[in-house]
Amino acid sequence: MAQLIKNNSATVDTWQTLQLGEGETPETVALPAGDVIFPLAVWQARKAEIISCHKRIGLLIQPDERVEDIAADLEYFIVIAVNFPKFVDGRGYSTASLLRQRYAYQGELRAVGDVLHDQLFFMQRVGFDSYALKDGKNLVHAIEAGFKPFSDAYQASTSQPQPYFRRRA
Repeated sequence: MAQLIKNNSATVDTWQTLQLGEGETPETVALPAGDVIFPLAVWQARKAEIISCHKRIGLLIQPDERVEDIAADLEYFIVIAVNFPKFVDGRGYSTASLLRQRYAYQGELRAVGDVLHDQLFFMQRVGFDSYALKDGKNLVHAIEAGFKPFSDAYQASTSQPQPYFRRRA
């Protein structure tokens, strides 16, 4: 089970992520009760059923899925988890930036998958506010070192809309 960092501290994850088993389809998978993060395919196939049965809904976005496909549904999601299947796959950064800047998503934005402490500073800059650290990684070290590898950044970002030259004046 991944270790969760939220608001720059360790926290308990109360959400479960629905995964399709062998032979299951989005239309036939059993929907669990409680706080569930649903894959996009399940959400698209059973949106009305999920809305009627769940008060708190989460969504899992894979790197090859488009944010535009769920832009009209953002109001339903308490948390959106963006999957990073590999350390070198940076498409999740663009997904987070689009959700925060273009679509003004205000809920929890969670990085999941191959999330390492080296990425936390950059993930925070594009709008992530919670991180499911990869299994086996040191949670304390990630919190202490992951968010402050640099004293400041020159570029504007989701977390700091003013570039450095405007802030120092």
